[in-house]
Amino acid sequence: MTAIYGLTGGIAAGKSTVARLFQEHGARVVDADQLAREVVMPGSPGLAEIVETFGEDVLAPDGSLDRKRLGAVIFGDDAKRRALEQITHPRIAQLSMQRMAEIANSDAPYGLYEAALLVEKGSYKMMAGLIVVASSDAVQLARVMARDSLDEPSARARIASQMPQSEKVAVAQWVIWNDGDLDALGARVAEVHAALSPR
Repeated sequence: MTAIYGLTGGIAAGKSTVARLFQEHGARVVDADQLAREVVMPGSPGLAEIVETFGEDVLAPDGSLDRKRLGAVIFGDDAKRRALEQITHPRIAQLSMQRMAEIANSDAPYGLYEAALLVEKGSYKMMAGLIVVASSDAVQLARVMARDSLDEPSARARIASQMPQSEKVAVAQWVIWNDGDLDALGARVAEVHAALSPR
């Protein structure tokens, strides 16, 4: 059986870049964000149920889900957010299990489940181990400001709304600090890859 490890990190830490670097070493990656998009693709039962619950206004002109509009509908409304989660979460969970089973039975050296809330939800405990991508506060702040075109107070608020990075680092078996350039990041990923690969 191929082992599957959790991969997470704070906002703008660079976990998607790290996931891509691991894939270059032959790892198979299941991306929770990608699954969340798949379960609401046009023509899917997930999207049909969202439209039934929230109305046609949440659709883009091409018939796909308009995430910004849906976000505006559920923002600050716990009941609506929970209604959405009841539609999407079971479908994401089912698809996750399916993809992880495929990896477990594959000839990949190991698999990675990449998700933002692995520590918050405790799901990392079901994995073979946890990798956390982290960066210093100053680097994280600069990245969030640049990535999301935010001013400093807004970026700080966005960071503060998440679990502190230190709490994720505390439960990790491997921490990949991403403060330097891509070469430094690649070298650290190679070290962790060597530790994860079956002897």
